Amino acid sequence: MAENLVILSPHFPPHYHRFWIQAKRAGGRTLGIGDTPEEALAPEVREALTDYRAVGDLHDYDALLRTCGGYIQRFGRIERLESLNEYWLDTEARLRDDFNIPGPRTAEIGRVRRKSRMKEVFRAAGLPTAPGRLAHSLEEALAFAAEAGFPLIAKPDAGVGARDTHRLESEAQLAALFAARPAEPWFLEAFVSGALHSFDGLADRQGRPLFTTAHVFSQGILETVREGRDLFYYSLRDIPPGLEDAGLRALSAFAVRERFFHIEFFHTADGAWVPLEINLRPPGGWTTDMFNYSADADVYRAWAELLVRGESDLRYERRYHSGWCGRRRERRYAHTHNDVISRWGHHILLVETVPPVLSGPLGDTGYLFRSPSLEQLRDIARFILQPAG
Repeated sequence: MAENLVILSPHFPPHYHRFWIQAKRAGGRTLGIGDTPEEALAPEVREALTDYRAVGDLHDYDALLRTCGGYIQRFGRIERLESLNEYWLDTEARLRDDFNIPGPRTAEIGRVRRKSRMKEVFRAAGLPTAPGRLAHSLEEALAFAAEAGFPLIAKPDAGVGARDTHRLESEAQLAALFAARPAEPWFLEAFVSGALHSFDGLADRQGRPLFTTAHVFSQGILETVREGRDLFYYSLRDIPPGLEDAGLRALSAFAVRERFFHIEFFHTADGAWVPLEINLRPPGGWTTDMFNYSADADVYRAWAELLVRGESDLRYERRYHSGWCGRRRERRYAHTHNDVISRWGHHILLVETVPPVLSGPLGDTGYLFRSPSLEQLRDIARFILQPAG
């Protein structure tokens, strides 16, 4: 039994207290470390934690070492350390190294953090990949562009999500990118045209999928953020066989154990499933709630039982499609919030104000809803997002 669980930044994302409270209920000690004073934590976060220690800056590694050392002195060995947040993956791995905590270590984390290494693993799994190269100079970038052609996608090798991702249409734009940041290498990929899907879920300690689902996105996250589009994405009751096969291959190749996973694929016109990236964390936003509502399940509890006890008896059936629509405050819509609730309230399960740091892809106000009918789910989304005039 993993009794002592250290949680980095337990207050963010704000709804992740649902993980911590379940870990506490499963019998774990939930030991938080954050950069927010304890008195400023939301009541539900404080309730979910056995103990909490504030540090001035979570980037201060020495402060993290001292705080973890204090927890060990008080409670004994740390058996797990998590944030469930991609931003802290490197810090988590380093602390696991230093305190011999089970979970992904620094030597392993590069292949799920660095796009260049990630692509190598996808290829080794026999999955089709877009041509890509890590370019350390404009000369290397131009050489790759001559081979792959435009448009190109450029992103930091260890970037998070769609942050700092660029679509480049010409040599001039490529040159401008390197001129702005000449010392930084960029990972370049040929542009892939296709519908964005994800294969998502939770793997147990042996790497077996404990929960799986799939989602379809109205457009790419890059386009959503860059162009400020409204996002609609939804779960599938039946996972396409090709997507499931590709997702399971990726899980095996990356040796995913005791973790959530979010693997993005483009489904191309010729039927191929081309992997974009893998994240060993819960999908962004309120997608874990979509997991639950689509199958009347509790993946928060399942994750906690897996972490603390080593197993979970989760059983589920995907009886619904669940969907998310995000509205933007600068945009006018044909139907007011009250109109939406009046027309579709019996299908709407959550209405959330999205924190600004997450609003780029998710919108400022999000609606989570479900229906057994995909056609009806799309009708709800059209009603919510219909523009005024």
